Amino acid sequence: MTRRPLIGVGVAAIVVVTIAMASVLGSSPSAPAAGATAGTSTGPSANRAATADPATTPTPRPTARPVPGHEVFGFVPYWEMDGGIAEHLDKTPLTTLALFSVTHTRDGGLDTKQTGYRRITGGIGKRLIREAHDRDTAVQLTYTSFGTARNERFFTSVAVQDTTIDALVALIDKIGVDGINVDVERLDAELVPAYGAFVGRLRDALRAKLPDGQVSAATTGGRTGAAMARAAADAGADRIFLMAYDYHFAGSDVGASAPMDRRDGDVFDLVWSLDLYESLGVPVDRTILGLPLYGMRWRVAGPEIGATRLGDGAIWVPADNPRFLADPPRAPELDPIEIVEFYAVAPTVKAAPGDSRATAGWQAIYVDSPRTLAPKLRLADERGLAGAGFWAIGYERGLAGYRDLITTFKAGKLE
Repeated sequence: MTRRPLIGVGVAAIVVVTIAMASVLGSSPSAPAAGATAGTSTGPSANRAATADPATTPTPRPTARPVPGHEVFGFVPYWEMDGGIAEHLDKTPLTTLALFSVTHTRDGGLDTKQTGYRRITGGIGKRLIREAHDRDTAVQLTYTSFGTARNERFFTSVAVQDTTIDALVALIDKIGVDGINVDVERLDAELVPAYGAFVGRLRDALRAKLPDGQVSAATTGGRTGAAMARAAADAGADRIFLMAYDYHFAGSDVGASAPMDRRDGDVFDLVWSLDLYESLGVPVDRTILGLPLYGMRWRVAGPEIGATRLGDGAIWVPADNPRFLADPPRAPELDPIEIVEFYAVAPTVKAAPGDSRATAGWQAIYVDSPRTLAPKLRLADERGLAGAGFWAIGYERGLAGYRDLITTFKAGKLE
């Protein structure tokens, strides 16, 4: 089908987004988001080292809060699509299941050799889609495009974009899902209007094939992510999934992936991102607060919360560590500032006092749990958001408390 640039967004809307984005981004560059690559377990990510300039710190608009929704949007990445994921999902009360992910080739077609494509279109994907529909859970196909150079090539060619749009709509029709989630990371700020136009054309094409089809956009917590959220919303995206995590990451100082506040004094945290989105005009009643079901582990200089890291960190998935959680070497501490569980793991090497090995072996784990996720879910209620979501379903498999928390939130009964 021949396509043309999105008229629905309009020149005026693009100008508004560009001006608003410039005021939010200021003159300082936005740090790139380190998105997931095949074989990793990080997934959608925040603008990793986006420092907040006080001069551009968002001020929330004094608008009335809408009545909160209690949608639950859950991503399942292809590396979690194994023999046990269907049973786990059967007991996890999602309103939308997002299957992660497919992507495009250089000419715009879909990469059919990618593991995500094969699993989503294969037997396990078909089962997840069928059983989700049996539970009245909507299913979205996640489309990803990660990397600055890759996105520059893609978002400067309308022809390539339209080839991808045709392929995505055809695949959605073939596998019988209800919509598409767009996750674009590491996008130069000047390409935000092109990104918004792409989302709009994709939504138009989807609605032509599937009148009730839904388009959602996953966007990061920094300034460029907020501008993308506004552009996607203006283009008609039905939901904006704010990826409110990765504020601390492998190469950063230690701390919570989704801090409510910052121990280091930086203002770049979950609350700051919500304020930023609201100040930029991203519709509150279309926003989903995305939260992490994983943590980070660092080698650190000592057993204290906030101890200096001695090397890059690594993703720490609760479901991969059930024995540790059942019987940790030390009871977890609740960081009352960032609101995260903290575990200190002592060195395994015995060393004499003064020997550097005595401190070099400490490990620090910062991970969200049901008790730290609860106040963040309450924040979604307080802000009047459409709901909350999680990266990634499967990371909490076999562990107590998570499913009960999600069930309570969905029922609107968080105290």
